[in-house]
Amino acid sequence: MTKPLTGKIALVAGATRGAGRQIAVQLGAAGATVYATGRSSRAGRSELDRPETIEETAELVTAAGGEGHAVVVDHLVPEQVRDLAARIDAEQGRLDVLVNDIWGADPLVTWHEPVWKQPLDAGLRTLRLAVDTHVITSHFVLPLLIRRPGGLVVEMGDGTKAYNDDNYRLSVFYDLAKVSVNRLAFAWSHELKPHDGTAVALTPGWIRSEAMLEHFGVTEENWRDGAAKDPHFLISETPAFVGRAVAALAADEERARWSGHSVSAGELSQAYGFTDVDGSRPDAFRYIREVVDAGRQADVTGYR
Repeated sequence: MTKPLTGKIALVAGATRGAGRQIAVQLGAAGATVYATGRSSRAGRSELDRPETIEETAELVTAAGGEGHAVVVDHLVPEQVRDLAARIDAEQGRLDVLVNDIWGADPLVTWHEPVWKQPLDAGLRTLRLAVDTHVITSHFVLPLLIRRPGGLVVEMGDGTKAYNDDNYRLSVFYDLAKVSVNRLAFAWSHELKPHDGTAVALTPGWIRSEAMLEHFGVTEENWRDGAAKDPHFLISETPAFVGRAVAALAADEERARWSGHSVSAGELSQAYGFTDVDGSRPDAFRYIREVVDAGRQADVTGYR
């Protein structure tokens, strides 16, 4: 099988679980060497207190056909990110792909409350986890990426720019975090242009992460049963779908056409032809606009 990313070096920052884990795995499946970072390891968990570890992610990358490297990093600590960049430099001498997928703020978000009723400390930490981590990482890592022309940066968020511009995301802190991530990709596209680099803001749809499956009381094998709790859950997608979107971008010699843009995994699946693991192509944000936000009855016909 052709592996278009053989010889390429990638860093997936925030790869312990969810989208980040499968982005790392799908890059590995395409042949890349992947540095996967996160705070949860077999030596100890982050404050999220979940069982997934960064070592597991690296092992999945290698099993998929790539070369996985697990590095425990808190991306809010500049010294740790500086050391990460130094390690990649020493071991590889370059970087071809950076995916900024750091988040980890789900337990901190309070929904449907105005700012004066929000816990301020939790809200400000949400912004630090969502925005400061991406800036700190880019500060130390982009000098590696621009050594060779053609580098790719993917800023992972929730919601395309078009969707977030028109919709309040139910919490001022969450709203600001997700708008900011899209804007960072736009900023990086301008800063990378003299170096023939590309930066894209990418969003999954309704992603069936480990935590989401638990929330709906289902597994990946019987996930459709989650429709009993919310019938719109049938538009959901596996984390592998957005992982394949990143791999397709990284393998595209003409990817500069996407630079500065905000796109969804569903949009890229139409452009590149990849599918989710079940062979479908869920177009979640078109579904959200045309069905969920329009108040229509759940029906995924024509959307996957």
